[in-house]
Amino acid sequence: MDNLITQLLFSASITGPICVMLLLGVLLKRIHLINDNFIEVASKLVFQVTLPAMLFLSIVNAKHDFSSSSHLIIYGLIANFVFFLFTVYSTRFAFKDKQNHGVIIQGGFRANTAIIALAYVANAYGNTGVALAAIYVASTTILYNIQAVIALTPKNDNNKKQAIGIIIKTLTKNPLIISIVLGVICSLLSIPVPDMLSQAGQYFANMTLPLALLCAGGSLNLHSMKEESAATWFATSYKLILSPLFITSGGLLVGFRGLELGLIFFMSAAPTAAASYVMARAMGGNAILAANIIAQTTVASLFTCTLGIFILASFNLI
Repeated sequence: MDNLITQLLFSASITGPICVMLLLGVLLKRIHLINDNFIEVASKLVFQVTLPAMLFLSIVNAKHDFSSSSHLIIYGLIANFVFFLFTVYSTRFAFKDKQNHGVIIQGGFRANTAIIALAYVANAYGNTGVALAAIYVASTTILYNIQAVIALTPKNDNNKKQAIGIIIKTLTKNPLIISIVLGVICSLLSIPVPDMLSQAGQYFANMTLPLALLCAGGSLNLHSMKEESAATWFATSYKLILSPLFITSGGLLVGFRGLELGLIFFMSAAPTAAASYVMARAMGGNAILAANIIAQTTVASLFTCTLGIFILASFNLI
């Protein structure tokens, strides 16, 4: 009984702070202490400045040998690509109406690795986990963006050059990818970062997760969750149940344990990325459905992720 309570408390210690920050964001938005303009500006600040600073410093200051983690990155890419293919074909089988296929597929595979999953990893493993997670985030961000464009591009669209252009633009201008690549280069070449810049960057880094989670909570439209459409529930079950089940089970079978298995679980169990709404809207998809999926997976993930942590911790796997 004592062990059961210990595992429950451990699970709650990881997801609890994220839950509190999301709820605080909802509350502050409701009492008009923050508004849509604040959320938009703060989200840009997080994406373009504070989160890149956090990822860069995590890599530069880490004592981890990233070359030894290549097998983790390769597995993550293969597992996520295979799950993407599974999501594509099962969605086309389940829904005959092709209009929403791309949004449902994206909602089912695209995880919020850079904010929610990274917050889980930080709570569970600290800076060591964040440094390793940064490399995983970079590789999956590239993969997710390519897959999202493929999923959202209509099959009868002959302008493939436009789709390729969107992929290139999305990847080459992504601040997260740029900061992680620079961090890896500085780490591999042992390029020193001046203390003054490092300390200033750390101020930004410390802002990242609290500000990002407040914005995530404030941007949630809880009323949209009342619209219990089949498409929303389908994507939610894929993102929160099938994705972590398949990808984490696969990692377990190939021998991952401890930090690496925990990282695989957190990255696959995270809710649908907020960027999926932006991408769906930009490419003419059903933006309302995309927003519903984001809201529902974000709230429900607090329960599914806690349960997953409890199960894995009970068997001493993470």
